[in-house]
Amino acid sequence: MGDSVSYLDTARRVISTEARALDQLADGLGDEFDKAVEIMLSASGRIIISGMGKSGHIARKIAATLASTGTPAHFVHPAEASHGDLGMMAQGDVALVLSNSGETPELADMIAYTRRFSIPMIGVASRPDSTLLKQSDVSLVLPRAEEACGTGIVPTSSTTMTLALGDALAVALMEHRRFTPEHFREFHPGGKLGAQLSRVDDLMHTGEALPLVTQDVPMTDALTQIGHKGFGVVAVTDDEGVLQGIITNGDISRHIEGLGSLTAKEVMTRNPVMIEPDALAETAVSIMNDRKITCLLVSDPKNPNVVIGLLHIHDCLRAGLG
Repeated sequence: MGDSVSYLDTARRVISTEARALDQLADGLGDEFDKAVEIMLSASGRIIISGMGKSGHIARKIAATLASTGTPAHFVHPAEASHGDLGMMAQGDVALVLSNSGETPELADMIAYTRRFSIPMIGVASRPDSTLLKQSDVSLVLPRAEEACGTGIVPTSSTTMTLALGDALAVALMEHRRFTPEHFREFHPGGKLGAQLSRVDDLMHTGEALPLVTQDVPMTDALTQIGHKGFGVVAVTDDEGVLQGIITNGDISRHIEGLGSLTAKEVMTRNPVMIEPDALAETAVSIMNDRKITCLLVSDPKNPNVVIGLLHIHDCLRAGLG
């Protein structure tokens, strides 16, 4: 038990130390951060991110975050850059180079290349007088915060600060570009996140699959549509295709006596709930759950009274929602 308490104390000390480092980072940011964002926004090419060792791991993560949020970005390994990968950088790109000391020897060729070809370079390091920051067009200085390892030799607080700084740059760029969940979805079509960002028109049924009848048809025809299409509902329109109502199993139960002598218009529920095709499917699930219904009719964005699709709760469940 004593050992486990000791481990817990260590964990809390490490996290607290890194949290203090992040506070120092936030307090120390200034105009150079704004300049870095402006340079990245002005890039006609990509953001080329590089770092060696632990900084390289952080650089890969920052590149992935930028690329997935609308800023084209690519990681270049500094050692590989010296053996041909420098050609992956071109005018129009912006280099974001990470090095805690600012003196990482493997970065020398990359730094020289950016200077030779006038590629703007943003340097991130903890020493303002380092080679990297002296050569950079914009210098983002990490505070000399205590490393969380206790000995001061293992990159912990420094890499956490660099990671957070990359996130800050990515979010600033996102907010400037008004990057929405719908945009984010384009870069994340798979997995649970992709499902959460699916739109109604990704999952809805259209065309011949739609259960539709006109309002004057006998209920026998409406029941046939419900049975053939398999959604348990049928949309009811007038002769011009304008939506008038919907018939559900509940409507059928309420009119079960004499049902065969009734028309669709006499059984339907007017003003059914509808949703637009570009709405998030997760929003549709929320509406169906709140109203305790299993289907939503999808309206034409240009004519809200015209049905262009149907979304069933089962479609959402199969996509990983619900």
